[in-house]
Amino acid sequence: MTSADPTFEGVYGPYSITATDRQEVRSYRIALLITGLSLAAGVLQWWQTDSPWALLWVLPMATALGLALRWIHIYLRPLHRALQLFWLSGCVGWGALLVKAGPTEVLSTLQDQPLWILAIGPLFAALAGIGFKEFFCFQRPEAIGLTLLLPAALLGHLVGLINGPLCLALLESAALLLVLLALRKFGMEAAADVGDKSVFAYLDGQLPAGTP
Repeated sequence: MTSADPTFEGVYGPYSITATDRQEVRSYRIALLITGLSLAAGVLQWWQTDSPWALLWVLPMATALGLALRWIHIYLRPLHRALQLFWLSGCVGWGALLVKAGPTEVLSTLQDQPLWILAIGPLFAALAGIGFKEFFCFQRPEAIGLTLLLPAALLGHLVGLINGPLCLALLESAALLLVLLALRKFGMEAAADVGDKSVFAYLDGQLPAGTP
């Protein structure tokens, strides 16, 4: 912290937004934007060309989402850990599907055998969790749209309520809403994304000694 760092009065005392905080916020916003662009590009390529190589977009999407979950600021540590575990579980699910089906058959297998959604779905649950957090904190309509469309698309296809094209349309809509959400965040002060650091300090103080 330096004397130039802005200071705010929090619920449990004063706190400052440091250069490190600002860098983490920038990184979070960039990661969120890459996640949205990758998802939008991958879904659009699969939808319009039926190319199996649309699978390649999963790599930057999952990587950027993991980084966003690294830099996101969430007061409740168990919730933060849960979203990270969802992300990890979804990545493992994609890996299992890749091994089972082979790189050129992953997407067709996912389309023909919707039960695989249970394996990869946690990755999208983590993304929907970010959407819920963004709506809860900032009441952005695109955030709640993202939160609702992702499970609607995947669960709807899983139980047979919606067909493949409609599922892809909903996923593409969710991806575009995520891009919009990320772009709008670049105009916000870093302090908005950091939140009340005095609350983080207070909650950390309630943890048992030795808790990471």
